[in-house]
Amino acid sequence: MVLAKLIDMTNPSPWRATVLTLFPEMFPGPLGVSLAGRALASGLWEIEARDIRASATDRHRSVDDTPAGGGPGMVLRADVLAAAIDAAEIAPERPRLLMSPRGRPLTQARVAELAGGPGPLIVCGRFEGIDQRVIDGRGLEEVSIGDYVLSGGEIAALALIDACVRLLPGVMGKEASGTEESFSDGLLEYPQYTRPQLFEGAPIPEILTSGDHAKVASWRRAQSEALTAARRPDLWALIPPKPANRVGRQKTPKNKTDG
Repeated sequence: MVLAKLIDMTNPSPWRATVLTLFPEMFPGPLGVSLAGRALASGLWEIEARDIRASATDRHRSVDDTPAGGGPGMVLRADVLAAAIDAAEIAPERPRLLMSPRGRPLTQARVAELAGGPGPLIVCGRFEGIDQRVIDGRGLEEVSIGDYVLSGGEIAALALIDACVRLLPGVMGKEASGTEESFSDGLLEYPQYTRPQLFEGAPIPEILTSGDHAKVASWRRAQSEALTAARRPDLWALIPPKPANRVGRQKTPKNKTDG
């Protein structure tokens, strides 16, 4: 078991991620640097990586077996994984997640819910998956980060934790950073620019340097709508049909240099 941060008794209940994995050495990994790392060091959140293999009972510390009914690969055993979950002694109010390509897609709304709670238990699968009886018997919520298959759930767990941690109070420098980005209002984020004013012949759109905040906001909204309509029609279809935000619905995004 790896404890990335000892419990601070002056802050008895920070947001906490408990990860069950066959590779606890993968944590905190990239979560130990940058914003998440600084927040971890300051006690704003905690991570505990627990080795599933510690719950194995045979001398070889076996955790998997061949799939019932035949087929390739191996499956994580129900008895071993269930014992690992039970040993974590997770409070009932903490969500129990399983990173799985067949799970419901992770959304920003679900991330916000998780960040607003005490923190989840996250099970990282390996091989061909885990015994269905553990999913059912331990009430695991299957979560997917995309329509592709990884070698295991660890990278997916890192992504989920990072998405949650950045929303915790005190982690990001400016509160607005979490509200003006992709998915915060159902749309993709508008294009961003900074100095130099002219780069390889392409200028910053003039409206962004006009000083007119209302026009800037309107331009950004229009860009977000156009990008979402072109790149994510599934998201665009969910936006309420209000006349004020339907201008240019069928248009493709403007070139970055357009004003």
